[in-house]
Amino acid sequence: MTRITAAVTESGGAPFTLQDVDLDGLQDHEVLVDIKAAGLCHTDLTVASGALPFPLPGVLGHEGAGVVRDVGSAVTAVAPGDRVVLSFTSCGRCEGCRGGHPAYCVRWLPDNLLGGRRADGSSPLTRSGAELGGHFFAQSSFATAAIAGERNLVKVQSDLPWEHLAPLACGVQTGAGAVWNALRPGPGQSLVVFGVGTVGLAAIMAAALSPATRIVAVDLVDERLELARELGATHTVNSSQVEDVVAAIHEITGGGAHGVVEATGNTTVLGQAVQCTRGQGEVAIVGAPPFGQSVQVDVNFMLPGRKIHGLTIGDAEIQSLIPAILDLAEQGRFPLDRLVRTYPLSEINSAVADMSAGRTIKPVLIP
Repeated sequence: MTRITAAVTESGGAPFTLQDVDLDGLQDHEVLVDIKAAGLCHTDLTVASGALPFPLPGVLGHEGAGVVRDVGSAVTAVAPGDRVVLSFTSCGRCEGCRGGHPAYCVRWLPDNLLGGRRADGSSPLTRSGAELGGHFFAQSSFATAAIAGERNLVKVQSDLPWEHLAPLACGVQTGAGAVWNALRPGPGQSLVVFGVGTVGLAAIMAAALSPATRIVAVDLVDERLELARELGATHTVNSSQVEDVVAAIHEITGGGAHGVVEATGNTTVLGQAVQCTRGQGEVAIVGAPPFGQSVQVDVNFMLPGRKIHGLTIGDAEIQSLIPAILDLAEQGRFPLDRLVRTYPLSEINSAVADMSAGRTIKPVLIP
């Protein structure tokens, strides 16, 4: 057993509380990581609210970065002392994993988002001898240390601050992957991003490195739209200040967008995003609404080659995408520092309040 400090979520809607908890011993393919930074994501808040059936009380956090302290007997990918980013896990055996698309692993939901347990049904976290919901994205990194799986670790060699590494685990690669892996804008094409939080701004930065010539940011907050311009958007639309968002996008893009990233998780906005496309245009859905929500589409409107593409974490293969973004960041071409504000882990509830109010784009917790 290893005694650590973790931010525990007692029940849906309750604040996070720092408590002493215990980590189990390592299984063969597991790794003990001393957490140096952990990004706070809207997915964490959704689970903490009780909106998803993750077992509570438990420990969340799925954008960890840190240093390997110890490894299980079968681990070969990393060694003690390695710097790592902790991302999502996958089984490595199913069709999606074998085909290079681990984000579509058949085990994705139970092993990352909902299960709260290892594959054998045990939790790596206990409190006073009782199991806690843990193993969130195979890490539960709102803590001073975490047990991760070998498959969800990416070894990195970088002198960038820890707070710039942690967001690579989910939000940043989700936005970048939507552009580079799914939409792939060609020379002279247009790309529209609805919602410019971490995911949307990462999509803007990725689009700025593509041959797209019109990059449009849509949001409700002028300050975020200004930042989007600084990061590569050629046009911005404050959707609260225009009469018809769809008409505005069609005018800017000269007849509709070639590609759209929907990062708000709002189904009304998704409906607008579909209407913003031209023939053969495509919408990449990366924002997740509560389970069970749907959007109506006009079938005849879709027939001219339009597509709606659902994405999980940007269809990322983490061993390729995370190092690529990291290289670009080190070259100054992917300015992650513009998104981040740090908080001590003890101030996690302040970080939640600031992110929910739009005062912070990407809070990163420092244990």
